[in-house]
Amino acid sequence: MIREVLLSTFLAAIPVAGQACETVEFDNAPFTFCEIDLSETELRLFLRDRQGAILGTFARVEAALGEGERLGVAMNAGMFHEDRSPVGLYIEDGEQEMRIVTSDGPGNFGLLPNGVLCLNDHEADVIESRRFAENPPECQYATQSGPMLVIDGDLHPRFLASGTSLNIRNGVGISADGERLFLAISDEPVNFHHFGRFFRDYLETPNALYFDGRVSRLHAPGIGRSDLGFPVGPIIGVVMDDTVDGAEPAE
Repeated sequence: MIREVLLSTFLAAIPVAGQACETVEFDNAPFTFCEIDLSETELRLFLRDRQGAILGTFARVEAALGEGERLGVAMNAGMFHEDRSPVGLYIEDGEQEMRIVTSDGPGNFGLLPNGVLCLNDHEADVIESRRFAENPPECQYATQSGPMLVIDGDLHPRFLASGTSLNIRNGVGISADGERLFLAISDEPVNFHHFGRFFRDYLETPNALYFDGRVSRLHAPGIGRSDLGFPVGPIIGVVMDDTVDGAEPAE
């Protein structure tokens, strides 16, 4: 169960098809997170349509789904270049579009250690990038981003409680038992240390990965939220049956 510390719940949704979202306060800042039961959901990554054009928005992802399918919880899922192609490793439906990048470099992506989210049927893992590269697992879907927020229970070593870089931030973490995936976004600007602690101390995820800042987006039909903004790169989303109650269309 999620630890009830430094917490007050603002908004909670009734779970729909293995997914439920809440807005909470943690250490004087609001966060929205969605808990996804991996045993009950189909989770995919999305980048391009059948013609090769970048999708980039929740509405276009939903429009690209098959008949009878609807987009559930979704979020932008990794950093991207100006043409919105992935910066690091990207695998979709078993096909690799971009190789893994293990060198350090400028920006948040190059703030090593960074990591990879690896998805397979009803299971997921967040793996440090160099460890991933040394012994690559099979991933039906994978996206690389950075930095890691939580690494085997510890915050990224470069994070400072006094850090002055504040942004709206989003990321992903996996529960210790590997059965639940958490997508979270800060609802006001926070630093990396604060955001990492949300995953480590509140969501209690031993490993968590930063997706992005400033361009962070969340689609959460169960709480009536679908963030707008200019198009992004990779998107992670739950694919659900169109007949399921609470499956409002993406905006």
